[in-house]
Amino acid sequence: MVVINIAYSAPVNPTSASPVLTEAQVWKGLQRKVRKAHEFVAPILDCEVINEEETETGTKVTRQVTFDKDARGDADAVVKEIVYEFAPTRVDFHQPDGSKIFNIVSVDEHGNLLMTYAFEWRHPELEAESEKIKEQRQKYSTMAKAAVHGSIDTIRRLVQDGEI
Repeated sequence: MVVINIAYSAPVNPTSASPVLTEAQVWKGLQRKVRKAHEFVAPILDCEVINEEETETGTKVTRQVTFDKDARGDADAVVKEIVYEFAPTRVDFHQPDGSKIFNIVSVDEHGNLLMTYAFEWRHPELEAESEKIKEQRQKYSTMAKAAVHGSIDTIRRLVQDGEI
């Protein structure tokens, strides 16, 4: 079993950003992303919340997401995920194959908000040190960068539109 770990961070409010987002707005945006993933992730066509419950540590959401088959690259276009929200800093997505995605909001030494997405992709079909692993790492690195910036841009747009 090969596990590919990738992470990418970006400032939420770079110098040119307008409006400047608060931690509360970013958190509301991530909560919306859990329930309306298709607004944030282009390959996701639909997102249905099956169950939502409060736990000792946060909110647990069971959802079913429908991916564009071509974008996902396999036949499993409908995926049931378990998502855990740990306000106001982290959302963990658990996929059926054991892969995990972490959306983290933090601050740097100057108090500036950062958004980090970390991915733990499981690939039982890949062999260690293969060329395919290098290709997958590059693909995931590109995707992670796009996901972070895309989420920040979507949250900013939702704030501008008065939806957050």
